[in-house]
This record gives sequence, C-alpha cells and structure tokens, in this order.
Amino acid sequence: MNRYNPLTLDLDHILSHTEGLWEELRNQRIFITGGTGFFGCWLMESFIWANDKFDLNASALVLTRNYNAFQKNAPHLAANPAIQFHIGDVRNFNFPEGEFSHVIHAAATSAVATFNNVDPLVTFNIIVEGTRHILDFAAQCHAKKFLLTSSGTVYGRQPSGMTHVSEDYCGAPDPADPSFFLGESKRAAELLCALYSKKYGIEPKIARCFSFVGPYLPLDIHYAIGNFIRDGLNGVPIRVNGDGTSYRSYLYAADLAIWLWTILFKGESCRPYNVGSEEAITIADLANTVADCFQKQIDVKIAKSPDPNKPPERYVPSTKRAQEECGLHQTIDLREGIRRTIYGLVLYG
Repeated sequence: MNRYNPLTLDLDHILSHTEGLWEELRNQRIFITGGTGFFGCWLMESFIWANDKFDLNASALVLTRNYNAFQKNAPHLAANPAIQFHIGDVRNFNFPEGEFSHVIHAAATSAVATFNNVDPLVTFNIIVEGTRHILDFAAQCHAKKFLLTSSGTVYGRQPSGMTHVSEDYCGAPDPADPSFFLGESKRAAELLCALYSKKYGIEPKIARCFSFVGPYLPLDIHYAIGNFIRDGLNGVPIRVNGDGTSYRSYLYAADLAIWLWTILFKGESCRPYNVGSEEAITIADLANTVADCFQKQIDVKIAKSPDPNKPPERYVPSTKRAQEECGLHQTIDLREGIRRTIYGLVLYG
C-alpha cells in the first residue's frame, strides 16, 4: 500500500488521467536518465504510485552521478524497492546487463549549468554525446520505446507576431550565436533519435518541453517563477529584474507527468510534441499572481520600465498536436499550480 505522500492529490490526479496506459509496464524494467532532476522526480513519484496502485511488478533503474545527494534530497524515492540506481555519467556510463522495455532520457537540460556559468561546450557535449550514448544503450537492451525530453528552445526566438509556436514552425536558433547552444544541442539530440530509429528500429518519442511549476522546481537559479515563489516564501518583495513584458506560460508538474507518460506510451515515433501551457502571461503579471497566492501581503518590484519601441519576447507553445493526437490538455490552471507548489515546498522544506 502507498504510505502518506504530500503529493497524494497530484499523484492520484496523474493516475486518473493515465490509468489505461500503465499495463504496458507490467513485469517490465525501465531505465531513466535525469531521474534526480525536476522532471525525473515527478516521473519517479508517478511511476512508484502507479506501480503500487496497479500492482505492476515493474522496476526502474535510474542513472545518477551522485546517489548520496539524491538520497538526502528525496529519501523516500531512494528507499523505494522498485527503484535502483546506476552510478555513471550519461556520456560514458557502463551499460547495465539485461533488457529494458522503455528508456526515458530526461537528463538535465543545462539550467543549473547555465546559471553556474558552466562552459557551454561542456553542456553541448553532455546533451549530444549523452543522447547518443543512451540511444546506443537503448538499441543494445532492446528497448521498445524511448522518450527524449527536448526543449522549446529548438525553435530559436519566437517571432513577436506569433502568439503560440507550433511543431510545424521551421524557425531555428542562430547557429552563429553561442547563446543558443541549448537549442542547437537539443536539435542535434532529436536528429540522433531519428537516425537511430531508422537504423535500429527504436521508437523515439520527442517531448519539446517549455516552462513548468511544481514541487521539486529549483528556486535558486534563473527560473523566474521559482525565484518569485522563493521571495514570497521568505516574505520579501518579489523582484522582476527586467521590465516584466516578456510572455511565458507554465504547466503544472502533475500535468507534465501526465503528458510525458502519455507521449511515451501513445505518441507517434519521431514526431515531436510541444509540452506546456497555452495560457500566456507576462512576467509582471506572473509576479503579481504569485504574490496573490500568499496569505500575507507580498510586494512586487519591477526593475525597468517597458520600452514602447521593443516588442515583448514570447516563449509560448501551441499544443494542438498533443491535444488532437494524444488527447492531452491542461487540467490544472496556473494559479492553482502555484498554490500547490507553495504547499508542497512548505511540506518538503
């Protein structure tokens, strides 16, 4: 039986929207990279919940470079008997023995690395060579399906006149601009998936992920919504470093898990799906929305005045493909997602 978990409401919600999909994992082993990050923790939380709820007798082997740190941060996941860990770097880990039915490649997308000014060449190599190495493993272990968590940065700058970017948009990052290293590396990772699919018959599912909110989200790097929630938890004014005019959208983590599992199980091979919310909001409005979710008054301070001659930046997906082909939709709105994030962070500390 499942013991009490502060995320019980969310985990039950995930299962209610994926209940018919989990039979595919009965008596199977899956392999996960990036299992100790934001995406990975939610995938493991929901996997464990489904494994217990439906008595799947499934297990997961999770690649990590630092088991001790993960054990400290998420001891209940580290201690679960259905989860085992494999120590190594995604670029060169020794392949574990045996077969795995599904491989999920959710290794870190460089957010922490970027914040800490890690050499972009190192991050590019981790993403590209790591994807190639994990695809080699997927071919060796006879995985039936493979999930790549890609990124909306593959589209480059979203044109100011485009409210929502779709998978059919043929824009791309500027290859001569080093700041686009993440988008270019993710494009290369997607191409590797297509090449390995053709050569080895793997079924890669590609999830182009945008912006998210939820427990496990880092609060101390350059995620605006995480910084705003951190400020509110600390009882200090929420600070917007820019002019607050940029548009973003945020999908709650429980919906993220629903979308990722559904794309893995039901998505078409080598056909990318945008993953995110279509509810666009300016960063200034986001800051005020976060402030309103706290019981005590939290002030909002915006550092710069808007430039009327500069169109606002946008990073907002169209999710029509996921809706029509996979039956996916946003089920938890932004305000409720922020409230649940605050609640989860308070409980987890």
